[in-house]
Amino acid sequence: MAKKLNTAVHTPDAAPSALLMALEFRAPWELWSILPSWPALTKAPAGDGHPVIVFPGLSASDGSTLPLRGYLKNLGYDVSGWNQGHNFGPRAGILETAKRQLNDTFEATGQQVSLIGWSLGGIYARELAKELPHCVRGVITMGTPFAGSHKSTNAWRLYELTSGRDITQETARFDLPAPPPVPTTSIYSRTDGVVAWSASIQKPSTKNTQTENIEVFASHIGLGLNPTAWWAVADRLAQKPAQWKAFDRSNALQRFVFPDPKRK
Repeated sequence: MAKKLNTAVHTPDAAPSALLMALEFRAPWELWSILPSWPALTKAPAGDGHPVIVFPGLSASDGSTLPLRGYLKNLGYDVSGWNQGHNFGPRAGILETAKRQLNDTFEATGQQVSLIGWSLGGIYARELAKELPHCVRGVITMGTPFAGSHKSTNAWRLYELTSGRDITQETARFDLPAPPPVPTTSIYSRTDGVVAWSASIQKPSTKNTQTENIEVFASHIGLGLNPTAWWAVADRLAQKPAQWKAFDRSNALQRFVFPDPKRK
């Protein structure tokens, strides 16, 4: 019986439990934990000034990513939000505007752009990188449900309500599990109360060997406010595309903070 329960927990179609949903209330403590973590966070690799666009999650706006964007600007990146108000899904003109922002940023700076997406924002980041790979340096997602069905989240009804779209038809339009043709990192948490962690796991691909999954201990609402997630983002942004290497856990502190990706 226990074995069957364990299997159910790991299927991409199983949404997080009510207990994990209740644990989402710890998000404010994740934000406050940045203060004691700040001395360590400032020791992350310095940025090289290349442009970064950060996409918010469902029903959220650029205000939700302001702390993360402030941190990345402090490290030396040219960071911007998506500048489209609240993210109520890919309504008319949303993806076209995001595509135009990416292309304009690339042309204005002469540099490839790193894309960071929180939850639904990560879907935008991945799909934009598939359409305009020449403009994208790399993709980092946080709690993004690209590998499971809509049933792998506790937010799909909210998505349909806010976007006015049928989520089954929407997801059928894209090959969401396929990785973008650029370095791609998925940051996820097994204690995510909104998106099943297994739905955020990028499977190995022969078309792109520069993919990885990094586990952190965080709530879904707190992923973009969590100091361990911030460190992982900063570490990945500092990677040179031509010298890309998977996230290094050889450091004793990082082995303690970031769980072994091979654990079941």
